[in-house]
Amino acid sequence: MAIEVNRQLLTPLWFLKRAAYVFPEKTAVVDGERRFTYREFKERVNRLASALKKYGIGKWDKVAYLAPNIHPFLEGHYGVPLARGVLVSINTRLKSNEILYILNHSESKILIVDSELASLIEPIYDQLETVQKIIMINQVPRETKLPAVDYEEFLQEGEPEDLPIPIEDEFEPITLNYTSGTTGFPKGVQYTHRGAYLNSLSEVIEMGLNQYSKYLWILPMFHCNGWCFTWAVTAVGATHYCFRKFEPEAALEIIEKEKITNFCGAPVVFNAMTAAKKAEGLKFNHPIRAFIAGAAPSPTIISKMERLGVEVVHVYGLTEVYGPFTVCEWHPEWDNLSAEEKAIYKARQGVPMVTTGEVRVVDAEMNDVPADGKTMGEIVMRGNGVMAGYYKAPEDTAKAFAGGWFHSGDLAVMHPNGYIEIMDRSKDIIISGGENISSVEVENVLYSHPAVYEVAVVASTDERWGEVPKAFIVLREGASVTPEELIAYCREKMAGFKVPKKIEFVDALPKTPTGKIQKFVLRNLEWKGEKKVKG
Repeated sequence: MAIEVNRQLLTPLWFLKRAAYVFPEKTAVVDGERRFTYREFKERVNRLASALKKYGIGKWDKVAYLAPNIHPFLEGHYGVPLARGVLVSINTRLKSNEILYILNHSESKILIVDSELASLIEPIYDQLETVQKIIMINQVPRETKLPAVDYEEFLQEGEPEDLPIPIEDEFEPITLNYTSGTTGFPKGVQYTHRGAYLNSLSEVIEMGLNQYSKYLWILPMFHCNGWCFTWAVTAVGATHYCFRKFEPEAALEIIEKEKITNFCGAPVVFNAMTAAKKAEGLKFNHPIRAFIAGAAPSPTIISKMERLGVEVVHVYGLTEVYGPFTVCEWHPEWDNLSAEEKAIYKARQGVPMVTTGEVRVVDAEMNDVPADGKTMGEIVMRGNGVMAGYYKAPEDTAKAFAGGWFHSGDLAVMHPNGYIEIMDRSKDIIISGGENISSVEVENVLYSHPAVYEVAVVASTDERWGEVPKAFIVLREGASVTPEELIAYCREKMAGFKVPKKIEFVDALPKTPTGKIQKFVLRNLEWKGEKKVKG
C-alpha cells in the first residue's frame, strides 16, 4: 500500500506509540506492587508481538485470553494486533463447555490463560481443535496438568524494539468478542481497528480523560474490550490501575487511597458499592467521573452513587456496538434540578456519542416513533460504532442489519429533546389486559424503596388478564418488608395496572456471566406448564 501524505490508518496501536513517545517515564500501569512506565509497557508489548510472530501468528490469526483485569491482559490488547493477529477476550465467568465453543469457533491458535483459571481449561484440553500452544500467566501460581509456557518466559523470546504497525486496511479485524449467549451459544462480534480507534476517542471525550487521569479497572477487560477503555486510557497517557478481583469494599478503598478519577461498571456493581459498609457516611473529596451501563440503571442507584461524590455518566450500548454508543449528555439548565430530578434525567440513554453514528427509535415498518416520551419502538443504530458483523454467521448479520440499521432488540421512547430512554427488551415487555407495561419502569419504582437491594420484574400468568407483573426481590441485608407493603408503595407511585400483582423474595437473582439479570429464567419458571412460555 502506497504511503499517503495526508492519511494515516486509524488504529488504537498509534495510542501506545504516542504515549510512550510523549510520556516515556510516566506510570502507565499499576498492578499490585508492580508498576510499568509507558516505555516499559511498550517494550513488553513489542516483546509479546514479536514472540507471537515467532510462533506463527500472522494476518488475522486468533489469540485468546482467559484472564482477570491484570497487566498481561492489557498488554494483549496491543501485542496481539501488533502481530496482526485478532484478540479473543473470553469471559472468565463462563463454564468450560462455553469456553470450548468459543476457542473452537474462533479457531484460536494460542491461548493465554491465568493460572487461577486453568481449571476451566483442563477438562476440555483434549477437545481443543485449533489451539497449538498454551501460555500461562503465573501471577498467582497454581498447579496444573496443562502443558504450558510461562508468560514472562514467553516474553523473553521476543524483542523489545519497535515493530511497524502492520495493518493495510483500518477495517481489518482487531478483536473478536462473544456475546453473553444467555439463550444459546454466543455469537462472535467482529471489531475493526477503525471502529475501536473512534470509539476510544468518544470515551476520552465523554469521560473527560487526560494525562492526569487514574482509571480503575472495575469493568472486566473481557467485556467489549473494557468498553474500549483498554485503548482510551492509553490514548491520553493516563494511568491504568489493574484490579484482579472486584470487591466493593476494596474498590472504595482504592478509589480513596489512590485518588482514582475514573471507572466504569454495571448497575449491579454500583449497587454493591453503595451497599458496602465502607460506603456508610463516605464522601470522596476528589473529582471522580464514572460510566454506568450494561443494563438500564434506576435513578435510585445513580443518586446513591452521587451521594458518595461520584459524578455518574449514563452510557448505553451492546457488544455489537463496541460497548457504549450513546451518552446522556448533560445540559446546564438541568443543574438547578433536585438530586432526585437529576437522577431521573441521568437514567435516560441519551444521544449518540461524538464519533459513534446515528440512533433512532422505530416501529415495525422502520418509521420513527413520535418524540413524545410515550410511544415505544426499537432502538436502531448505524455508523462508526457498529460492528463489522458476526463471525462466520452471515445470516445472523443480515438479520441484525436489516434495513441498513443495526437492530438492538431494545424497546425505548424518544423524548421531545431527542433523548432516548429504554423501557424494556422486546421480549421483556408485559402485556396485561391489552396494556403494555415496562418492566424497567416497575423495577425503578421498587428500587426506590429502601429495603430493596435487587429486583427483576417479569410477566406471570393470570387467568383474567393473561399476564401480570411479578417482582422477584432481593432485600438489603437486615431489611424487613412484606409483599403487601411493597405493593402498596408501588400503588402510590404508578398507575394501578402497572403495579406488580405478585412479589417473591429470593436470595439471589439469576445472572449472565457479565452480571445482567436473566429474566428469561424467571419467566420460564412462571410459565412452566402453561401453553405460552415466554423467552
